[in-house]
Amino acid sequence: METLNENYWTQRYQLGNTGWDTGSITPPLKTYFDQLYDKNIKILIPGSGNSYEAAYLFEQGFSQVYTVDISKHPLEKFQQQYPEFPPEQILHQNFFQLDSTFDLIIEQTFFCALNPSLRPDYARKMHELLKPNGRLVGLLFDASLYQDHPPFGGSLQEYRQYFELYFHFHTFESAYNSISPRLGSELFINLKKKL
Repeated sequence: METLNENYWTQRYQLGNTGWDTGSITPPLKTYFDQLYDKNIKILIPGSGNSYEAAYLFEQGFSQVYTVDISKHPLEKFQQQYPEFPPEQILHQNFFQLDSTFDLIIEQTFFCALNPSLRPDYARKMHELLKPNGRLVGLLFDASLYQDHPPFGGSLQEYRQYFELYFHFHTFESAYNSISPRLGSELFINLKKKL
């Protein structure tokens, strides 16, 4: 398996090898965001890439949206596209080294980009980064996908074992409004931090 480091991801962006990139915010997350009324909640989008979710939230008036990515390339592109977005909320950093807390963390093709051996660490870190009653919300692939390179797949049964130690499951089911290429192969999750 290739080393999934900053150089790996930067090269994929530079070559346009970004099959995970949908070109816009996806319906499940847009629908969820449209139900949020507190514009002051602190939100993290890890592995943010081109940050369509951050752009949408920012445009809707959410003021505390943070993006983090191991590759500087998409972050710089995002900053150019959204010059009014606070630069101190665009983090060029390894997710696992973050040291802050958030009310809400959004999962969108970050989990599937990590080496599967890091999945227990991902669940633990998400718990650590969330404030009391904080939530992890987003999409996970419910399909086998690839074994030797991203996107790495899996199943609901596998994923539950990582999260059940740290979270209450509000929603953990097949997404009903995925984009057509992903219909039937995505889980929508809404997990509340266990205290």
